[in-house]
Amino acid sequence: MKFTSNPTELGQEKVGKLLVRYALPSIIAMTASSIYHITDSIFIGHGVGALALSGLAITFPLMNLAAAFGSLVGAGSATLLSIRLGQKDYESANAILGNALTLNVLIGLSFSILSFIFLDPILYFFGASEVTLPYARDFMEVILLGNVITHLYFGLNAMLRSSGRPEKSMFATVATVVINLILNPLFIFGFQWGIKGSAWATVISQVVMLVWQLKFFSNKSGFIHLQRKTFKLQKQIVTDALSIGMSPFLMNAVSCLIVIVINQALLRTGGDLAVGAYGIVNRIAYLFIMVVVGLNQGMQPIAGYNFGARLYKRVNEVLKITTILAYRASPRS
Repeated sequence: MKFTSNPTELGQEKVGKLLVRYALPSIIAMTASSIYHITDSIFIGHGVGALALSGLAITFPLMNLAAAFGSLVGAGSATLLSIRLGQKDYESANAILGNALTLNVLIGLSFSILSFIFLDPILYFFGASEVTLPYARDFMEVILLGNVITHLYFGLNAMLRSSGRPEKSMFATVATVVINLILNPLFIFGFQWGIKGSAWATVISQVVMLVWQLKFFSNKSGFIHLQRKTFKLQKQIVTDALSIGMSPFLMNAVSCLIVIVINQALLRTGGDLAVGAYGIVNRIAYLFIMVVVGLNQGMQPIAGYNFGARLYKRVNEVLKITTILAYRASPRS
């Protein structure tokens, strides 16, 4: 069988050239996503009101926690996939893809069910008041309904990068942003769905691109493609993926904790509007670190592949270049 999208260039092409090819699409995608989140806040602020923005800010820790569990599987599986590709172990790489889908469904569904059961207490703990709780609840109920979709969408996007298709990953992200930008004003202003409209726009845009991702990975001519037999969990794959993903999981979890503490302090000292203002600033601030995030995402497949291929000099080289570029791109006062 003739395979397409051969990722062996990761072990042969110049490291600097590879980093540009992999990091640039990630930077573009992450910047577009960050700009969308800012625009989303504008739509909600004008279409629903300032208190709705405060309610939206309350949901950030819960969404960060959901993202933490997503990265536990997504980042861990994607890195493991890169390593197996470097080892030329394509059978294991395909098994990782199938296991990642199963894990994302199980963890995403479990997170949604538990969050639904304790949603109000969680939101109060995260800084909601009697005034902002309805907005936060309306938004999160829809987001939690689509949480499995979100986990699968981001997980497969990471797989696209790790299997040598950074441009496809960028396309999926940018297309999601474009669909979201079209649906958001339609649902908020046209259908008068309020803050729920923004949540539905997010879920629907991810559903559309998830269908595209699944179709893409169903192509049997690719090195990595979906096979029914790989959906059954394998203990070694699960253990390896989760151990690798534990670091980004903890980073996201700590970020969640920090936002909770700040929200609680702002609610006591400045009220609901102060919480909303912090949420807006947070979204804007993320825009300035997207270059660093994109560099990190672009570096991962290169480092993982070469680690698997035992080309440790290339691993050190990409880490060195990425560190230097990330330092230069980091915002400093």
